[in-house]
Amino acid sequence: MLLAYRENPSFCAVGQRLGVHHQTVQRCVERALADGPLAALDDRPRPGKEPTITPEAKAWLVSLACDKAKDHGYPHELWTTRLLARHAREHGPAAGHACLANLVQGTVCKILGREEIKPHKVRYYLENRDAEFEQKMAEVLCVYREVEVLKKASAKGKRRGKPVTIVSCVKVST
Repeated sequence: MLLAYRENPSFCAVGQRLGVHHQTVQRCVERALADGPLAALDDRPRPGKEPTITPEAKAWLVSLACDKAKDHGYPHELWTTRLLARHAREHGPAAGHACLANLVQGTVCKILGREEIKPHKVRYYLENRDAEFEQKMAEVLCVYREVEVLKKASAKGKRRGKPVTIVSCVKVST
């Protein structure tokens, strides 16, 4: 957007060319002038309620969805989102996830949808579960938290210091 505006300094022309509203182009250019071009590339924080379900609780729910419902005392072979929500409300707080006490089916659908997990459509189960999964999950979530802290600290002090660059890589073991 900034490069297109540099070639043709018209909000309307750039907006038409990129298929966005001219005010979007204008806000991007104004943000670049005020805060620098790198700041214009990032989305600004939006107001809204902070998520109440912790990443650990979401991971617990996803892990639960990968189990058989029968293994948790239900007569059903497969989980339904309604059954998962009820089980999480009843057993989540005891597992250390008090934020799941009021979990509803729609939220379960959103959490599982983000992970592309469909427990009601499972045709088979992976029985060989990693014994160190909980520890590995905690380490990954800790890294995500550190990145979030770095991003927030960088956003608060953008004008004073250098921009923060975060690089992520995955080690695949066979």
